[in-house]
Amino acid sequence: MWRISRPRVRRWLLVYLLALGLVAGPAYTMYVHYDFSHSLDTRSYLKIARGEFAGVSITRRYRVLVPLAAAAVAWPLEQVYARLWPQRAASEWPLRLGFYLVNCLLLAGVGLVLYQTSCLYGATPAAAALGVVAVLTSRWAVYTAGLPLVDSLYLFVFALGFYAARSGSAAALVACILLGPHAKESFVFLAPWLLFWGQRAVGWRAQLGWMVVSAALAWGVRSWIDARVGATPAESVHNAISHMENLAYSLRRLFSVKGAGEIFSIFGFFSLALLAGLQGKAADRQRWVRPLGWPVVTLAGVVAVHMLLSGDLARMGYLLAPAFAVAFALILTHHPLFAWLSPGNAPSEEEPGAPVHL
Repeated sequence: MWRISRPRVRRWLLVYLLALGLVAGPAYTMYVHYDFSHSLDTRSYLKIARGEFAGVSITRRYRVLVPLAAAAVAWPLEQVYARLWPQRAASEWPLRLGFYLVNCLLLAGVGLVLYQTSCLYGATPAAAALGVVAVLTSRWAVYTAGLPLVDSLYLFVFALGFYAARSGSAAALVACILLGPHAKESFVFLAPWLLFWGQRAVGWRAQLGWMVVSAALAWGVRSWIDARVGATPAESVHNAISHMENLAYSLRRLFSVKGAGEIFSIFGFFSLALLAGLQGKAADRQRWVRPLGWPVVTLAGVVAVHMLLSGDLARMGYLLAPAFAVAFALILTHHPLFAWLSPGNAPSEEEPGAPVHL
């Protein structure tokens, strides 16, 4: 039986609440003021949450977990709206609020997992917390939490997989495998990474078994939805192949000035910490680069595939958040430029009565 100390639970709760606070406030403005008429994605997921699959793009039609959770949260909210704001009860506001709450809670969970992962890589707790701040203050966190989207669950899947590969947690890896295909179909590109780097948690044969179970569940959901809308499996295959057409567009965009700005916008000025980490002696760089190793390099390759096939470079690039958070935390922990952040190197307090030098 697992025994978790109370101080650890309190620390986890504190980190979770920190992550929730980072996301919920900025995302609220997005939730209230966003013009949904400009977004096919958000309109599609709102329809799925209402149980309406006809007319929804085949790319989004089968991503039902977050919309179903949002609908479950929205039902009691509708009862409150009916009493306080009758004109809103019949509108999309309860459902939009349901998405907002579910996505905020999921992204806060991502923050907690990233904190734990950074600590496992050797970052100090303070640096790990700042890594969470660097990731959850991204514009894509605001976008993901504030709108009726499913990206939060897919980012949670990436965070669980990255954590499992480092910690050896079988529960985290199995959860990642079971949730992945229902979050996004592109989980198929993450699966090989898990099979190789996740063996510390679950052997590859057992992983394959869980993937078969997960695929069977996903197939059952897809078959049920297809039966409702009169679609055929061939349509899904054709849709998957059609994403190859995005490659040329994505490459042109990537190697353009606008594309460079789009990539920089993923983590904003926090990205400059990576440049700072490359300064100094080779030994200083190796102290934070070496722990990352090939798992991070290959995960970046998986994310690159997502970026090129989707055509949405920055939004898919945000999936690298688990690796970025760890790298950021390790730089703050080990690089001499940030030694002043370590408790042992903090400047001493002035003696009582001593003059203050400005």
